Amino acid sequence: MAARPVSRMLQRVLRSSVRRCSSGAPVTQHRPGEPSRTAAEELSRRRQFLREHAVPFSAFLTDSFGRQHSYLRISLTEKCNLRCQYCMPEEGVPLTPKADLLTTEEILTLARLFVKEGVDKIRLTGGEPLIRPDVVDIVAQLHQLEGLRTIGITTNGINLARLLPQLQKAGLSAINISLDTLVPAKFEFIVRRKGFHKVMEGIHKAIELGYSPVKVNCVVMRGLNEDELLNFVALTKGLPLDVRFIEYMPFDGNKWNFKKMVSYKEMLDTLQQQWPELEKLPEEESSTAKAFKIPGFRGQVSFITSMSEHFCGTCNRLRITADGNLKVCLFGSSEVSLRDHLRAGASEEELLRIIGAAVGRKKQQHAELPLMLQDSPPAIPSISSQDPFHVQGIRHRVSFSNRMSTWWKGCWVSRTPPLGQRWSNSPQRHCSSHLDSDANPKCLSAVSGAPATPSGPLPTSDQLTHVDTEGRAAMVDVGGKPDTERVAVASAVVLLGPVAFKLVQENQLKKGDALVVAQLAGVQAAKLTSQLIPLCHHVALSHVQVRLELDGARHAVGIRASCRAWGPTGVEMEALTAAAVAALTLYDMCKAVSRDIVLGEIKLLSKTGGQRGDFHRT
Repeated sequence: MAARPVSRMLQRVLRSSVRRCSSGAPVTQHRPGEPSRTAAEELSRRRQFLREHAVPFSAFLTDSFGRQHSYLRISLTEKCNLRCQYCMPEEGVPLTPKADLLTTEEILTLARLFVKEGVDKIRLTGGEPLIRPDVVDIVAQLHQLEGLRTIGITTNGINLARLLPQLQKAGLSAINISLDTLVPAKFEFIVRRKGFHKVMEGIHKAIELGYSPVKVNCVVMRGLNEDELLNFVALTKGLPLDVRFIEYMPFDGNKWNFKKMVSYKEMLDTLQQQWPELEKLPEEESSTAKAFKIPGFRGQVSFITSMSEHFCGTCNRLRITADGNLKVCLFGSSEVSLRDHLRAGASEEELLRIIGAAVGRKKQQHAELPLMLQDSPPAIPSISSQDPFHVQGIRHRVSFSNRMSTWWKGCWVSRTPPLGQRWSNSPQRHCSSHLDSDANPKCLSAVSGAPATPSGPLPTSDQLTHVDTEGRAAMVDVGGKPDTERVAVASAVVLLGPVAFKLVQENQLKKGDALVVAQLAGVQAAKLTSQLIPLCHHVALSHVQVRLELDGARHAVGIRASCRAWGPTGVEMEALTAAAVAALTLYDMCKAVSRDIVLGEIKLLSKTGGQRGDFHRT
């Protein structure tokens, strides 16, 4: 008789006198008068027992290529409190009815079964797992499973600082935090929500509570954040972080383009130019990461090379989606519903046969894509001399169901523009983004469906307001002005020419997605206007929107920027700066293709809320 069935028989015989787990490790009960073990001592004892009483690995979790699947990822929810551009559209995605999602008891039942068969690591994912109300209780109950060595969680970090003390007490042993940028404005652009400082607070709390390393996952996308590689690495000098750079991967609906992907070798070359002493660390068994360390730095950096150098040959991962489907490969489309079998009353043996059949069908590797990595241009290294966190107190994302994997859908898509819109000749691509202080999706639209009309004569001043009585430049005193809602819309046009226009239209520029980068630059410029224009007041903007539309007839890109604030001074300079910088950025993205690019028609379209009346350009 095989060793595994013998082990199970012995467990059943002994269960009446000593409570045991699937691994055979006795769970000792605390007796009155005896000193209680600390959590670390108990975990050490459990690991020692497992090493000394190892049994053959479960055949049900071993595929036809001999890979033993000891790592299970469980999605606790499809919901998320962010709207990342590369993950889902701004309005969210259709959610599975609550009745079709796994209950807490079903999650724990499946977890017990997998751990009994040899799984020793479980990672909780989402959606965003920390928005599930009973996540702490789930971690605590998983911690009771003998044989389970690691309980990890992958989170966007928004709720981490608040929940981590409870999670650590419940038994959470590993943390991965998703963070794709260290620039607060860019963070808001990517995730369409505020929260950068909450994520930083979560990282700080994890370090404070002794997690080491704290893993930070960064998906690297050309034209969006590849210029921050060195900034991320610099964090590891004084912090016990493992910054993990992840190659941008294709998923159904994300309009994946290999030119957006920055390969492992390209990223590594960028780092080695800055730190030639970068050392490669030994690779752990079944690890997905290639780890490196800079001598003298507290932390390390890693690369997840899913595309350029896949690690399918040592894959030991299985996934259970929030609605109870078993996925044996992240890239695979086939799923098996464990939920349906559970609810139909399937026995443990029947569930194991279903799981074993799915694992047995796992392919040797995921489907290849024609990457043509040699066409990818080198990244431009840059690092800020300032503290990239900009956060007080800091010292020197996931389940991918078909509904959740609409990468970049919210970033640029084919749409038909509204009637009357000026740039309606070529509706194939447009880019639109807004940031609202209250995260309200119903924010100001910068594009009107009808031509603008004047609202009457605009009272003008008979003298320059930024000059004092002696002719010297001076900032206007707005202390006595009433606070009102101020709104301004500005525009610009970039004439690209046919060659550059086609590359932008098809998103084939080597530098990346020109519309997305120009859009982000416009948003950032609006927020920095007072630093660029000397006599401008700093304005706390509640809303910024930048739209870029293709005009096929003119081979041009039309730009409209709108800004909104509540205060004593207008926001026309912010709108104009956003439009102008977006135009300049578009020029920079396309200048390698053509120098015959014309920037023009930078103008204010409308302004409301000031004491001198409203303005609307005809």
